[in-house]
Amino acid sequence: MAGFLDRAKEQAQRGLTQGKQKLDEVQAQRAGGDLLKKLGAAYYAERRGSGSPEATQQALQALESHIAVNGDAFLRS
Repeated sequence: MAGFLDRAKEQAQRGLTQGKQKLDEVQAQRAGGDLLKKLGAAYYAERRGSGSPEATQQALQALESHIAVNGDAFLRS
Protein backbone atom coordinates (compact mmCIF):
# COMPACT_ATOMS: atom_id res chain seq x y z
CA MET A 1 0.00 0.00 0.00
CA ALA A 2 2.86 2.38 0.80
CA GLY A 3 4.37 1.79 -2.65
CA PHE A 4 1.10 2.74 -4.30
CA LEU A 5 0.85 5.94 -2.29
CA ASP A 6 4.46 6.82 -3.06
CA ARG A 7 3.84 6.37 -6.79
CA ALA A 8 0.63 8.40 -6.62
CA LYS A 9 2.42 11.17 -4.75
CA GLU A 10 5.24 11.13 -7.32
CA GLN A 11 2.78 11.34 -10.22
CA ALA A 12 0.92 14.19 -8.56
CA GLN A 13 4.18 16.05 -8.02
CA ARG A 14 5.14 15.56 -11.69
CA GLY A 15 1.74 16.86 -12.72
CA LEU A 16 2.14 19.95 -10.58
CA THR A 17 5.62 20.59 -11.97
CA GLN A 18 4.41 20.22 -15.55
CA GLY A 19 1.45 22.49 -14.85
CA LYS A 20 3.69 25.18 -13.40
CA GLN A 21 6.04 24.95 -16.39
CA LYS A 22 3.11 25.36 -18.78
CA LEU A 23 1.78 28.30 -16.79
CA ASP A 24 5.21 29.95 -16.86
CA GLU A 25 5.38 29.44 -20.64
CA VAL A 26 1.95 30.98 -21.17
CA GLN A 27 2.79 33.96 -18.96
CA ALA A 28 6.07 34.51 -20.82
CA GLN A 29 4.23 34.37 -24.16
CA ARG A 30 1.68 36.90 -22.98
CA ALA A 31 4.38 39.21 -21.65
CA GLY A 32 6.24 38.91 -24.97
CA GLY A 33 3.09 39.69 -26.89
CA ASP A 34 2.46 42.74 -24.72
CA LEU A 35 6.01 43.98 -25.28
CA LEU A 36 5.67 43.45 -29.02
CA LYS A 37 2.43 45.40 -28.99
CA LYS A 38 4.10 48.25 -27.08
CA LEU A 39 6.92 48.30 -29.62
CA GLY A 40 4.42 48.54 -32.45
CA ALA A 41 2.55 51.35 -30.70
CA ALA A 42 5.79 53.25 -30.02
CA TYR A 43 6.88 52.87 -33.63
CA TYR A 44 3.49 53.97 -34.92
CA ALA A 45 3.48 57.01 -32.64
CA GLU A 46 6.99 57.90 -33.77
CA ARG A 47 6.04 57.64 -37.44
CA ARG A 48 2.97 59.84 -36.88
CA GLY A 49 5.04 62.48 -35.14
CA SER A 50 3.58 62.06 -31.66
CA GLY A 51 6.23 59.66 -30.38
CA SER A 52 9.96 59.71 -29.98
CA PRO A 53 12.80 57.53 -31.24
CA GLU A 54 13.82 57.08 -27.60
CA ALA A 55 10.46 55.53 -26.70
CA THR A 56 10.75 53.17 -29.67
CA GLN A 57 14.29 52.25 -28.67
CA GLN A 58 13.22 51.60 -25.06
CA ALA A 59 10.39 49.36 -26.23
CA LEU A 60 12.79 47.49 -28.51
CA GLN A 61 15.30 47.00 -25.71
CA ALA A 62 12.58 45.70 -23.38
CA LEU A 63 11.49 43.21 -26.05
CA GLU A 64 15.07 42.09 -26.72
CA SER A 65 15.66 41.59 -22.98
CA HIS A 66 12.54 39.45 -22.76
CA ILE A 67 13.67 37.37 -25.74
CA ALA A 68 17.12 36.90 -24.20
CA VAL A 69 15.55 35.46 -21.06
CA ASN A 70 12.50 33.63 -22.44
CA GLY A 71 13.24 32.97 -26.09
CA ASP A 72 11.24 34.06 -29.10
CA ALA A 73 8.64 31.31 -29.28
CA PHE A 74 5.85 33.84 -28.76
CA LEU A 75 6.70 35.35 -32.15
CA ARG A 76 5.63 32.12 -33.88
CA SER A 77 2.36 31.55 -32.10
